[in-house]
Amino acid sequence: MAAFEVQGDQFMIDGMPLRLLSGAIHYFRVVPEYWRDRLLKLKACGLNTVETYVPWNIHEPRKGEFQFSDQNDLESFVRLAGEMELHVIVRPSLYICAEWEFGGLPAWLLADDNLRLRCYDESYLKHVDHYFDELLPRLKPLLCTNGGPIIALQVENEYGSYGNDKRYLSYVRDAMVSRGMDVLLFTSDGPEDHMLQGGMIEGVLATVNFGSKPAEAFHKLREYQSEGPLMCMEFWNGWFDHWMENHQTRPSLEVAETLDELLSVGASVNFYMFHGGTNFGFYNGANHINQYEPTITSYDYDTLLNESGDPTPKFYAVREVLEKHFELPELQLPEPTAKRAFGKVALKQQASLFDQLNALSKPVLRTCPESMEKLGQSLGYILYSTVVKGPRDLAQLTLQDVRDRALVFVDGEYRGVIERWAPRTLPIIVPEKGIRLDILVENMGRINYGPHLRDPKGITEGVRLDNQFLYGWTIYPLPLDDLTGLVFSSEHREDIHVKPQPAFYKGMFEVDQPADTFLTLDGWIKGNVYLNGVHLGRYWEVGPTKTLYIPAPLLRAGVNELIVFELHGTTEAVVALTDQADLG
Repeated sequence: MAAFEVQGDQFMIDGMPLRLLSGAIHYFRVVPEYWRDRLLKLKACGLNTVETYVPWNIHEPRKGEFQFSDQNDLESFVRLAGEMELHVIVRPSLYICAEWEFGGLPAWLLADDNLRLRCYDESYLKHVDHYFDELLPRLKPLLCTNGGPIIALQVENEYGSYGNDKRYLSYVRDAMVSRGMDVLLFTSDGPEDHMLQGGMIEGVLATVNFGSKPAEAFHKLREYQSEGPLMCMEFWNGWFDHWMENHQTRPSLEVAETLDELLSVGASVNFYMFHGGTNFGFYNGANHINQYEPTITSYDYDTLLNESGDPTPKFYAVREVLEKHFELPELQLPEPTAKRAFGKVALKQQASLFDQLNALSKPVLRTCPESMEKLGQSLGYILYSTVVKGPRDLAQLTLQDVRDRALVFVDGEYRGVIERWAPRTLPIIVPEKGIRLDILVENMGRINYGPHLRDPKGITEGVRLDNQFLYGWTIYPLPLDDLTGLVFSSEHREDIHVKPQPAFYKGMFEVDQPADTFLTLDGWIKGNVYLNGVHLGRYWEVGPTKTLYIPAPLLRAGVNELIVFELHGTTEAVVALTDQADLG
């Protein structure tokens, strides 16, 4: 059993001073087969600790249904790190931000209009207690006080950027302590007055998050915490990408100089990120500063290891700085993971979304359009369908507060797209026989940071033609988490290819030896990709990224199945597997 504690301005382990040199690797963004490889590279860089968030929404995707296996196997990840003689920092802080869907909170919380997030709201705290009753007993045997590798746990994450409810923070702290979490507890906030005022709590070590100017950041922390180890819990050495924006990078020299300054004042550090990984499936988050900005599938983060786990120039620049301050063993890296270009794959089978609705969804009847959460849905798409009687002269179709991107069809014909960040109306004429109006809405990721955190999906306030609301809807929830019921046809459908029409395309391809590869979708517009039943994530021609990463463990030696769900149609149903990522 290791004794990890704070004495004065130092971390101590078994009576000896310890500088925490940590890097963030999120187990849920990396396939389990690659956990060891990434941890070996973290050690090789010179770090002694690994840090991870814990997203509530992947572990309790539906109320009362818990998942802790496969890529969600937090315990195995922590045990593996311990076997590799790494310390572990775990951040089970309910809200994680992390550019992750809804900041890690489960979407089913939004079904209750009266529930208040991240404050002393009894309805919310009942869910917190229920989750902690499942999660924290799993962590207890892994605490350093019980012989495990976990040395510290986070109470809340950047709470001062959101609120100032100390009663709530105290409740979360006490909920952890009462369940046996007897290791060091900490908070992390930006180094600004209001953030530290709102986020700090008595009896809990405060740390700060920043990407530059460490002396100023620690000086501000010292104004509020006069004693205790200095630690940057998130050293932002790269950044993330939004759709429709340029790929973000940060120079290695700038990172190295800031790290050198940070270490020179005796501080500990956690690199955010050491290895970013991938937002598989629908789990990317979004920001909303001036407008809604969804995050892309890749979480490469321009950091020390790239999305496919290879050391970058930043890795070597960081290790060079660490060697100035600490005695490190000779650099020994594991063999690079193989990368292969498997060539083109023809997707010869098609299935129209509208033809497959009954295979994918159980429709519900509602007077008004309702949000995903009201129908028990968290992720994916939702289709709203109604019949409008005619005749009716030209009118403007308005979707009040669509979240986030809607495709509009009249009698099966595509009429246009309405986007949350570019709201507009669409002109509609209703002939005497009437029309069928279909509106397909995509959840592009719930907001993960800031005051707009409450972010229900779908059409949240109604649909109008001019000023008249439309009532009487058939709604199809489309989480697209199981495509096994789809019926594909090999017959060429001109309406699917040429006309904008949401459809599934399927193709088979063979590989002799699985290796990492990257999927390119030249000529495709927007949609999602599934490989052997695993949802790889979203693609979109607007970029910045132009490829989807496929880790080798997701491939099979032999025949593999690839399904592309394309929203707008493609003239050639062909994709390619290359050996190079294109992040834009």
